[in-house]
Amino acid sequence: MSGVRHLYVHLPFCAHRCGYCDFVTVVGRIDDHGRYVNALLAELSLERTLLAPDLETVFIGGGTPSFTHPAALAGLLSSLPGAAEMTVEANPETVTPALASLLRDGGVTRVSLGVQTFEPRLLRVLERAAQPDDVRRAVYALRDANFDNISLDLIYGIPGQSAADLERDLAAALALEPDHLSCYELEAKPGTRFTHTFGDELTRQADAMEDYFERVVDRLTGAGYRWYETANFCRPGAPVGSDDFRARHNLAYWRARDYLGLGIGAVSTVNGRRWRNRPALGRYVDTLLQGARPPREHEELSVEVRQREQVILGLRLDEPLTVDGVEAALDRGAVERLEKLGLARANRGKLTLTQRGRFLGGGVTAELLA
Repeated sequence: MSGVRHLYVHLPFCAHRCGYCDFVTVVGRIDDHGRYVNALLAELSLERTLLAPDLETVFIGGGTPSFTHPAALAGLLSSLPGAAEMTVEANPETVTPALASLLRDGGVTRVSLGVQTFEPRLLRVLERAAQPDDVRRAVYALRDANFDNISLDLIYGIPGQSAADLERDLAAALALEPDHLSCYELEAKPGTRFTHTFGDELTRQADAMEDYFERVVDRLTGAGYRWYETANFCRPGAPVGSDDFRARHNLAYWRARDYLGLGIGAVSTVNGRRWRNRPALGRYVDTLLQGARPPREHEELSVEVRQREQVILGLRLDEPLTVDGVEAALDRGAVERLEKLGLARANRGKLTLTQRGRFLGGGVTAELLA
């Protein structure tokens, strides 16, 4: 069956823009939510022929999708094509029993909650609204709505965070028995308020990051979670209609599958071409509601670039990377050298990183590239 099987939909609206955020977001603008969703659906109509009749995944990200006006969100969910896995990102303070029911009735199968930390003073540093009790209420509301696939996002490396703070965050998260956990090192991007305010502290904190990363992996794997991707963990078992609790949409990215993105700032990669919608809300909406495609930046992906991306993304996973088709992107001498150092394994056309190689991550992968 031909056609793209993975769809990303961007809902940019937020109640507040956190200082460390560099995503494409729009604060407030409640009156624009309905028109923006109409524009999204117009873009979907224009690109529908790129999609397969049956999708594997739909991912609705942001922004804060759960901040979107309920009528607009319900209208979007009712109009999107169905998929085996449909994920919505949500901030805990926005999740009520009513929202949980809206998502469930709209075909959502998986919810990803942006927790970041359970420590109130660190939440203030990150400018996050949700408090620990909001997280617990959100999880309970989603479970009551019969969601059997809930993911929690945590951040480590927050200015002022200690190893003990991180341990408490992990314990609090595990106590909620999530099906999936994403644990990211804080990246303060150049030009953000956060980098300006906390740059010196972030520099001092950098030396602790490897230790924090290993603590995360040890704690979560010790609790029985599978470390299936550099920053992602899932519990054993499987939700209804799936093989396991891995994030299937993100797996498509890491396996270098084609995907279609809708919305401002959204990226698509289809048949060796990549394009990105420009992040201008007004122009995006006006152009689409006039029946034309939005302004975009285009990139042709060479075979070399595609192979390198396949290696970089594929080696983030705990599954072997098939070398056939990407040999030109690999430095054979580096593969042999890293094998001797116990950082990589090559066997029968498959390449994997050892546990130590995975801890070193990007540095090992960069060495492997030709």
